[in-house]
This record gives sequence, structure tokens and C-alpha cells, in this order.
Amino acid sequence: MFLSVFELFKIGIGPSSSHTMGPMLAAARFLEELRASPFTATGLRASLHGSLAFTGAGHASDRAVMLGLAGFTPEDYDAAAAERTLDEMRRDGRIAPPGLPALAFAPAHDLAFDYGPALPGHANGLILTATDAQGDALLSRTYYSIGGGFVLSAEELAAGRAGAAQITVAYPFESAAEMLAMARDSGLSIAAMKHANELAVRDAATIEDGIGRIWAVMEDCIARGLAADGPLPGGLRVRRRAGAIAARLRAEHGHNLAAPHIVNDWMSVYAMAVNEENAAGGQVVTAPTNGAAGVVPAVMRYWLDHVPGASRARLGEFLLTAAAIGGLVKHNASISGAECGCQAEVGAAASMAAAGFAAVSGGTPEQVENAAEIALEHHLGMTCDPVAGLVQVPCIERNALGAIKAVSAASLALRGDGQHFMPLDNCIKALRETGADMNDKYKETSLGGLAVNVPNC
Repeated sequence: MFLSVFELFKIGIGPSSSHTMGPMLAAARFLEELRASPFTATGLRASLHGSLAFTGAGHASDRAVMLGLAGFTPEDYDAAAAERTLDEMRRDGRIAPPGLPALAFAPAHDLAFDYGPALPGHANGLILTATDAQGDALLSRTYYSIGGGFVLSAEELAAGRAGAAQITVAYPFESAAEMLAMARDSGLSIAAMKHANELAVRDAATIEDGIGRIWAVMEDCIARGLAADGPLPGGLRVRRRAGAIAARLRAEHGHNLAAPHIVNDWMSVYAMAVNEENAAGGQVVTAPTNGAAGVVPAVMRYWLDHVPGASRARLGEFLLTAAAIGGLVKHNASISGAECGCQAEVGAAASMAAAGFAAVSGGTPEQVENAAEIALEHHLGMTCDPVAGLVQVPCIERNALGAIKAVSAASLALRGDGQHFMPLDNCIKALRETGADMNDKYKETSLGGLAVNVPNC
């Protein structure tokens, strides 16, 4: 099993990796196949199913499909151009994908939210269809957005592909137990083994540049979030708070007013800044998802700004270690809130961040695994119940608390010798089993939990 650090940490747009980025990428794949097909299509249709239907409007899934069919991709997203394209599409009832003739597509008629049973492969399903002049299907494909911006066709899912490339690597661990055994045998850290695996597909300079780019986007996202204010879009009128809290923290600095626990507030504002930007549709890095995008960068920023001896030169070690843990969670369970609840998103993110923090704090591989286990264990059972289908309440604050848990988990692990009762592998298995048992109304459908317990005013 090989899952690259650049697959877990992908540059994209908010508010959701599974509900926004995934559908946009699925549409891009469909266009590629349509360009290569012998058909002369005259129109397009799309339908959203399962969680993509129930919370698609709040997650901008409809916009994502429309823009994806128009040729937009998450990494090079141009917001101004996107709005112009959407306006033209709604006005003209046509879409002009690059490399194809203009096609009939009236969003009000040709894009459907199907609130019936989910498609059989995954809770996040969509069907894209190219039609002839009579409206008959020429080419139709079913895609599943399986979390973190990963997309599989129905055929790929049926064939057992879990989104991980089949590549021969130096340290092919598929479990935490295998990872620790290989670390003991090789004498290498988890980050060093992960780096060696990355070398199977790209050179060292490309890895370094890519990791630098990931952190630059994360850092810029924090900065934008701390500089912005006002209500978030979507109708709930949730106010941005990260910038105002950070300003008060800066004003208090040096006045002997700060209690020791104030450092938690710094972690919180870093995480909230990212997730407020995500909720506003800004550029973020999946870590491993958009809904959990604030945890890892918040812990990294906390380490850089507040921990003596921290160095930017070790950010790669942090991210590589985190990616190794995230890969295990995705491979053996899920990082999809629609599949396993928020334990699979913020829980996975906290586990990744705890591992990275323990690694750059001098932890052994055993202590790193223990840190990841503690963080994940204490997110098990967490539901995904976004109010109004928006990635705002409880998602923004949940990232803040995920960051705090991650640092606490790493600190506890570093106080021990790495030996502990509950292995990380067992926690990952429990995540998968708990997700399977969880009622669908608590898995990103906004049909239960906090999503139906909101103020009347």
C-alpha cells in the first residue's frame, strides 16, 4: 500500500474535500473520457446521491459539478472566473468544456439532488451522463467521492481499488505493527521510511519543493483567516472569530495577564482561521480532508511559534510522519465523514497531527505510534452532523479542539516509553466498525444530532 504525502495533503478549495473537490474532480475525469469517446454529445446531465444530495447545497456540491464540467479544477481555481462561468451557464443553459463543443446544460433541469437511497458503493455518489439531441444517454459514469478529495469510478471501487497506487516501495507497511517492525529493523524514523517510499515516484528535490508548497499554502490560509472578519456565507450568519481572538491574545501579550492555558487559545485560533477560510470557499490543504483541514496546520504553527527549538527545517519530518499515519487510517478504515462520521475526519487529523508533533519533539517510532493512538482513541464515536449542511457548526470549533487533543496526546506519549495497552491498529479497526454501526443520520446527512437541534431564531 502506497499513499503519497501529496495525495493526503492536496491543495484545493473549500468547503469540503469530499463534497466540493471530489465532485469537481469527478467531472474532470468524465470530460477526459468524453473527449476520447467516439460519441458526439449535445448535452450533459448530473445527479447527486446519498450525502452528496442531503448536504450538497451547503457543501456547494452542485456548484462543484457545474464548474468541473466547465473545466475548473481545485488546484488552479479562479473564483472570479468561476462566478462568471456559473452566471453564463444559468443564463444560457449551455456549458463549454475545453476541447468539446458547447453542450446543453441548464442547471435547474439537468442537475438533480436525489434524496432516495444512496448508491450501493459509497454514501457520496454522483452520476454524470452525456446525451444526444433526443436526450438519450451516450455515455454515463458513476463516481464515488470517498473522502479527502479521492474519487473512484464504480468500476474501480468494485475492483477493490482504495485510491492507493500499486507501487513497489522500500518500506511497504500496511499496518502500524508493520511500520514499527520495519522501523526497528531499519533503524529509521517513520518520516525517513516515508521519505524513502516517496522516492519511488519522485526525486528528493521534488519532494522537498512539494512539501514546502504544502506548508506555504497552509501558512497563507492561516494568515488570511486571521485577517478576515464578518459573517460566513451560507445563511447561518456564523461570524468569523479567529482574527478577533488573535488580536486580543496579542494585546494581552507581555502584560502578565495570561494564564498557562492561554496557549490552547493560540492553537484554537490557528485551526479556526483555516476552517473559517474553508467555510468561505477559500484555498486550503486537505489534511486529510477539508472539514478537518485546520488541525495539522494549527499544531505545526503552534510548534513553530511556541515551542523552543522548533525549526522550519523539520516541517517535512512533521508532514511525512503525519502522512504515514493518515495513510494507515485511510487504507484500513476511512477518512470520510459520510462513511464513518467525524471520527474519520477530525479524529484522523488529530492522530496525524499528534504523530507529527511527537516526531519533531524527538519521539521514538513507538512514542509516535502511541501519540497517534491516543489522539484517535479519544475521537472514536464522533458523529458528523453539520448544521444546514454547512462546514461551519460544529466543524470549525471541532478542529480547534482536535488540535488541542493532538498536542495533549503527543505530550502524554512523550512522557512514556512508547509501550501502551491499546495498539493504533486496534483503534483504526474500531473506527471502521463504529462507522459501519453508526446510523446514517449521524454521517454527514444533516438529519440528526446538532443539525436538527438548532435555535429557532
